[in-house]
Amino acid sequence: MDATQSQVLDLVHSRGIRFINLWFADVSGVLKGLSIDSAELESAFSEGIGFDGSSIEGFTRIYESDMLLRPDASTFQILPWHEEVPVARMFCDVLGPDGNLAFRDPRGVLERQLDRAQKLGFRFAVHPEVEFYLLRSVPSLEKAPIPLDNAGYFDHVAGGFAQSFRRKVVSILEEMGISVEFSHHEGGPGQNEIDLRAVDALEAADNIMTLRTVVEEMAAREGIVATFMPKPFPDAPGSGMHVHLSLFEGEENAFYSPSGQYQISRSGRQFMAGLLHHARAMSAVTNQHVNSYKRLWGGGEAPSYVCWGHNNRSALIRVPLYKPGKSSSSRIEFRGMDPAANPYLALAAILAAGLDGIEKGMELPPETEDDVWLLSDEERVALGIEALPTSLSNAVREMSKSDLVAHTLGEEVFEYFLRNKVAEWDSYRAQVTPFEYARFLSVHP
Repeated sequence: MDATQSQVLDLVHSRGIRFINLWFADVSGVLKGLSIDSAELESAFSEGIGFDGSSIEGFTRIYESDMLLRPDASTFQILPWHEEVPVARMFCDVLGPDGNLAFRDPRGVLERQLDRAQKLGFRFAVHPEVEFYLLRSVPSLEKAPIPLDNAGYFDHVAGGFAQSFRRKVVSILEEMGISVEFSHHEGGPGQNEIDLRAVDALEAADNIMTLRTVVEEMAAREGIVATFMPKPFPDAPGSGMHVHLSLFEGEENAFYSPSGQYQISRSGRQFMAGLLHHARAMSAVTNQHVNSYKRLWGGGEAPSYVCWGHNNRSALIRVPLYKPGKSSSSRIEFRGMDPAANPYLALAAILAAGLDGIEKGMELPPETEDDVWLLSDEERVALGIEALPTSLSNAVREMSKSDLVAHTLGEEVFEYFLRNKVAEWDSYRAQVTPFEYARFLSVHP
């Protein structure tokens, strides 16, 4: 037993913690978990906790269902909203019966890419900006939801419920050791954003899963609904999850160069080139639902085209303003991900694409300075700017041809993910919508 596990056991005893929730994600990014009594924690560390993996989306087939959860002691945190009985949580790695990491564990997919980056001398840091909507109610599945408010971008609403809600969420996250940079109202009615500080990618993915859980938990307690759906309203901005990315070599930011354009190093430019090169192929992972493409092609500064720019918020990749004298802040912003993505798989694909650019010495295409949405199709073709997939179906087709995405996810996750997304598209395509009824049915008195 390592020192961290011993520290957790001591803390559980000293704080009188009765239950520990063991969390993990399925292939679709849905949080799963089970609760154990604190008396079982030591054996959980040493032996793991068995569960039926065939009941979890994408994990195993029915005849190979025995799996183990191994708690990661470094993720131990007390859940502040449990007031009756002290409850803590830990994220887990999923193991097969042989004790090795299961190939279908999304957290393991990211861990394997981080190991690859480490062998190349890199540490991957991620700073996520998470957008979501707060809804007063969802009247029915046939009617549009009712937003919590009608405020806009950065609006301060006197006595506003949303800002009070954000403060509660931020306080809980901070109490759990998750540092928040800031929060604010976003551009849509009832839309909010919480930005987490940069941490190593595995911790960032765990933090994203935790943030989503805290937001949904607190919303339920307040009698409202929180949704990370990418595009809940047709005439309001969609919710994205922009991620700021950096590679570090030791304590040095590998993306920083004082002589580079916008102070971005050659490695940073090659990483960006890799992201652009593989953007269409990994779109199904960073934008995994049919609704995701209504955000990407619904305006509101959503990135629809494969290009980069400095202060160009219509580009897929943006190079934020460098802070003089602070080389550690040099980074790139990938704007193509949405908050409904599985963060483990999405960050693994993003890292793999960027490292591929570095390893192959890819050249970054020229910067796009214009608002890409305002360019004509002919102008975009002349500039060599490709479009992102316009639907989940197109995205799955692009993903199915990608050796990089297949290798990154692993054969089992790759094949399951494709089947799952094809099924989602087929189910969506089979629907007859209110739009069709309104357009094609004539109603006479």
